[in-house]
Amino acid sequence: MDDLSVKTHPPINVCKTSPELQHEVERFLYLEAALQDEHRFREWLEFLSEDVRYTLSTNTLAQARDRRRGIVPPTTYIFDDNKYTLERRVARLETGMAWAEEPQSRTRRFIANVRITGQDNDEVKLSCNYIVHRAAKARDHHTFYGTRHDTLRRHGNGWLVVRRDLELDEFVLMTANISIFL
Repeated sequence: MDDLSVKTHPPINVCKTSPELQHEVERFLYLEAALQDEHRFREWLEFLSEDVRYTLSTNTLAQARDRRRGIVPPTTYIFDDNKYTLERRVARLETGMAWAEEPQSRTRRFIANVRITGQDNDEVKLSCNYIVHRAAKARDHHTFYGTRHDTLRRHGNGWLVVRRDLELDEFVLMTANISIFL
């Protein structure tokens, strides 16, 4: 193969796991989504480890000739948060002074195609697709589609999010803001 050939995607990594673990992880993700949809953000923060890293990036545009050469545009981060900055975002929402969330957005989160991609002691890596619909004000409606890669750590009888890397399918952000958690 010469250096101008089109690179293929790496194989989809799926780890063999028990149906019980798959079900447990999915239930955790659904509960987490419900807490966010119900605006129970303080409770949601308890699902995040103290060393959490929570990122959102846009997809990158690369022309075919660039992809053949292995040239990938730099990732554009919309946010790159830790536990402290996530707590500050929640605190801001609680003030009633976050203009983009007055009135408060209505959201619906859908998690699909959950694949456990790795296990190591008390941590599980997973990949899934998401849809988050946001409705605010009379004409401010937007739907976010993407994929995400999570690392969960066993904590007592449940899980904590250690890392979440969200990628939007959009190349150009078509909404005026992202004032919600994806």
